[in-house]
Amino acid sequence: MFTYKFDPAHNPGILDTATWDRDSAVSYLKSVADWNAVCSAALSSDTLPSVNGVTLFSPSLVRRGFAVFFLAMLPDNQQIIVEIGGGGGKELFGEPLYTVSVTPKLTLNAYPAASRNVDRYFADLLPGKGMRAIGCVPRIGVGTRMTTSVFPAAFDSMKRVGYAANIIQNSVRELNFMDDLVKGVPPLKNYACGFGTIETGYTGSSFEGLWLSGALSLLQHNPALDCGSDADHLQVKRGAEGLALAKRYIDSARYYSFYTLDMADILDYGALAAGETEAAEYLSKVPSDERSAYLAYHKAPAVYGGVEYRLTDGEVGRFTAKYHNALESLGVLSSYINELKEGRAYDLEFTIDEHPPEVAAFDCLTTSKEVLFVLRELARRGLPVTHVATNLGQEKGFDYRCPDGLEGLEKRLSEQFAIAEEFGVLLDVHSADDLTSPVRKVIKKATGGKIHYKVSPMLQLLYADVLKDYHPDLFNRWYDDAVAYAKREAEAGSDFAAACLKNDEGKARGVHNEVFHHYSFAYVGKRDDEGRFLWRDEFYQLSPEFYAAHEKRISDFLSDIASDLF
Repeated sequence: MFTYKFDPAHNPGILDTATWDRDSAVSYLKSVADWNAVCSAALSSDTLPSVNGVTLFSPSLVRRGFAVFFLAMLPDNQQIIVEIGGGGGKELFGEPLYTVSVTPKLTLNAYPAASRNVDRYFADLLPGKGMRAIGCVPRIGVGTRMTTSVFPAAFDSMKRVGYAANIIQNSVRELNFMDDLVKGVPPLKNYACGFGTIETGYTGSSFEGLWLSGALSLLQHNPALDCGSDADHLQVKRGAEGLALAKRYIDSARYYSFYTLDMADILDYGALAAGETEAAEYLSKVPSDERSAYLAYHKAPAVYGGVEYRLTDGEVGRFTAKYHNALESLGVLSSYINELKEGRAYDLEFTIDEHPPEVAAFDCLTTSKEVLFVLRELARRGLPVTHVATNLGQEKGFDYRCPDGLEGLEKRLSEQFAIAEEFGVLLDVHSADDLTSPVRKVIKKATGGKIHYKVSPMLQLLYADVLKDYHPDLFNRWYDDAVAYAKREAEAGSDFAAACLKNDEGKARGVHNEVFHHYSFAYVGKRDDEGRFLWRDEFYQLSPEFYAAHEKRISDFLSDIASDLF
């Protein structure tokens, strides 16, 4: 048996299998004496019993002829797929890890609950009910920094209010590659201008493991929800190495239904400030046939939402300079995803809202003409983009404070929404955690509720706020680490970290204090020099009272957002 540097039973969202110790799994299965009673219940009822400490999940139950399939959890937290009868399980899932005769005519086969098998479970046994591409359906993107702790609350809110969601949404900043975590490879370190050093993959989850956790939670709770899984902010860096890394991200997220390609690194923001002569020079660098296509395609006037748009040669040149490399990379990566998915549908987001740290958010607001240019190019190139994220002026950590106010937001969003509607694309709003109800209601007014609205950090902060009441010792250690992190970066020259520390002087400890708000994210997945988690497992072994209170808090938060938006 392979020895991991972590306990899989209390560290969800890492492995691409929930059956990590086959010998132990078989031992538990052999201890169940009365599989016949389970089979009878499965064939005659929608409720499955629990047997010998093995939990059987009724929402996963599928009948195929005289065979049944369902998901089971063993006493050591491993999970398996069970087939009783001849339902063709071997053709779907390969060789079983355990087989036993239930009756002279009925055989039980148990299969590993690995990502491939769970994906096949949804595709072949529960078609249309798993995490899947749902196109331009309005939805909330639910950040899953705390993995399995978030899913029950998201499901509850979706059923209460009635909306769609990407129940998985984590980025390259938050996730690791599974192989790196298993091998104990130290995380990469990046430097964010003004903020300080950030270790990547700070949730401790992997791309592979997070998807599996969400899929299994969906099978455990209710498979009939309208939801997807977002491999968020897959950063596309410059050059061949950048494309190769993006492909590795995509490989790790092969079962996801939604891919967010973040082009910030290869967008030329300086091009928008170019004069007419420079703009013409940008176009002159494009091959002549491509240049003619750009001009012919983008010079035609158009009216959307009662607004007439005419792009000048200079605007076409500037936009070409800003977006050409990103569009070329998007073409390469969308083809790569097409091959990987082998005909399976997926949603694809072209993200142009992110910007380099040296460019202020309000200095690079996406204009309506830019949106028109981008969507025309996507259509001209035949790229299968379903979502586009533009910079509307929202910022992490702040309510809407763009100088043009809510009137400006409504005008800008209304225009961009009208253009996106014409092209059959849904607009996405990122970094929306701190936007308050009045802002969300403006977003609804401008879009009629047809929007994709992403949140993430706030869910972790609410988790910490509930933790403070139920497990104060763990919260205080978390808070101490956030302070130490900020102090280290302040000493290294971060003015932002120094300001956060100063602004929190004399304040009682709270999750919305600036130090915790901005520097707490690293604690949960922190590892030692050998790649072992220091305390991640503690977050998944807390009291039932905590998890119940946390579920209500998150469900209410998501429900409030949905009620404002849809």
